[in-house]
Amino acid sequence: MSINISKDDLNKWADFLLDHSLGGVKSYDVIMVKGEHIAWPLISVLQDKIFAAGGIADINIVAPDNNRGQVWGAAITKFGTVEQIGKTPEWHKMRYESMTKYIEILGAEDPSLFASLPKETATELAKVDLPFKKTRLAKQWVLTLFPTKAFADIEDMTLEEYTDIIVKASTTDPMLLDELEEPLNKVLKEAKKIRIITLHPDSGKKLELTMDISERNIIKCIGKRNFPDGEVFTSPNANSVSGEIFVDLPVFYNGVTIQGIYLKFINGVIKEYSAKQSDETLRTIVDTDEGSHRLGEVAFGVNPGLEKALKHPLFVEKVGGTLHIAIGDSYPECFIDNPSSGKEKNKMEKFYENGIANSSAQHVDIVTDFRKGGSGVEVYLDEKKLTVSGNKWVIDK
Repeated sequence: MSINISKDDLNKWADFLLDHSLGGVKSYDVIMVKGEHIAWPLISVLQDKIFAAGGIADINIVAPDNNRGQVWGAAITKFGTVEQIGKTPEWHKMRYESMTKYIEILGAEDPSLFASLPKETATELAKVDLPFKKTRLAKQWVLTLFPTKAFADIEDMTLEEYTDIIVKASTTDPMLLDELEEPLNKVLKEAKKIRIITLHPDSGKKLELTMDISERNIIKCIGKRNFPDGEVFTSPNANSVSGEIFVDLPVFYNGVTIQGIYLKFINGVIKEYSAKQSDETLRTIVDTDEGSHRLGEVAFGVNPGLEKALKHPLFVEKVGGTLHIAIGDSYPECFIDNPSSGKEKNKMEKFYENGIANSSAQHVDIVTDFRKGGSGVEVYLDEKKLTVSGNKWVIDK
């Protein structure tokens, strides 16, 4: 089924990605544009603009069975061995090291091709891909999502309805979020501790999760990394995370929808966990490595234009009035100001060694709805209470 997006919308979308998110195209830039062939309408426009601006477009077309362009596709996890997965081609490393900027276009033709992979080899694939993930994150990068029939089906929407939501959000000026995010940004900068209160739907019990965010950098998101955007986030002291949380909104992960997640943390480590839907997939995530038993992020969704909670993390975590946490990897920029500085890198290593920051092959965002009808009850930043009115966070005066 063909995807109908106007040339004007594709141009506007591409301009935001190149000029706003990546800061423009320079003559020395090698910009990798990665995505499945189904996203070619947007890839093609990006390619033309990069070449026209004097840069080099490295077009990385991903095989349909390869989730997000990992070092290998699903076939090696089904028919290969752990030893084979470790034999990464040298040219793959060189390609990632040579790029200066990176655009990843999400959107799959058939997500079932990389769903429910064998646990042992899928875990090894995540580990082997981690160095390339870190290389990408050290560059200027941005993620966006191209609408596909398969993703529309996951949302129980027609392709036309789904495309309209994606394109509208992806062609809206992200700077409109800057002023909107500032009140939450300010109160988070002043806070030392977060308390998150959620309600378990089965027992009716109120659950409380606490974490220390003192001395952390707070990041406002206005389309520099994700497009569309709309969140304010930080990485907590991973050692400090304690208590329980219920996460109600469905999240799409590796071709599978996970929903109804319960987590219990003791001394920063996930000790109990379950999911009402796709429990085995959650188990695969948590059991990936030591860091996937810990927390890497806490964030508030603030985009008022995203009222429908789509399942894809790029969208569901941005919905105004939601809160998400991430199982796995921490964000270095929440701990240090300049990741390229040798002194700052040494400082970051100390955070990792002491367990304050968390390293993992996983970073899986899971989202709780604090709007009416959701499992979220309230959040406290020290003694300031945050509740939701409509789809906006309200700070107690």
